[in-house]
Amino acid sequence: MKTSALIVAASVASASAFVPAAKAPVSTELNGLFKTISDMDLWAPVADSNEYGARGKKNIKTGTLTDKSYVPSGLTKEQYAKIRADADAKKAANYEKNVKKAGIFIDYTDFYLKRGTSENGSWMKLPNLGHRMAKTKYDWSGETEGETPMYTGVRAQNFNLFGKKK
Repeated sequence: MKTSALIVAASVASASAFVPAAKAPVSTELNGLFKTISDMDLWAPVADSNEYGARGKKNIKTGTLTDKSYVPSGLTKEQYAKIRADADAKKAANYEKNVKKAGIFIDYTDFYLKRGTSENGSWMKLPNLGHRMAKTKYDWSGETEGETPMYTGVRAQNFNLFGKKK
């Protein structure tokens, strides 16, 4: 009996020697480094820097001319500086003009109703099929005298309904 108990104990001990040891769970968190980086808001100090019209808030300017700067032949440094300043002023004025137009849109529903689309489709019988036509400086149809520039060759002519001249 002692022998059989000893054999059973030895076989249990030798069998348990080949069982793999339990491992502690491995964390892939890298001390939360990715979470820390992904939660950073790098744009917080300049949150509105990419909004339309933000160029005016930025310190963007044309560099000043020095003795080593390029100046086109035939101009003095002062003349060239004035040309560059005028170009910058023109560019800024154009940008401000466009910023003032930002966010102003035509409501599509109003356009849709104004052209008569919702009623009976009569807009499809119009010459422009409901499109809004661009305004021009002159009357290019040739229907009115003196409305077109002389150099174009377009003249007002009197036509009969059947295409014969009067």
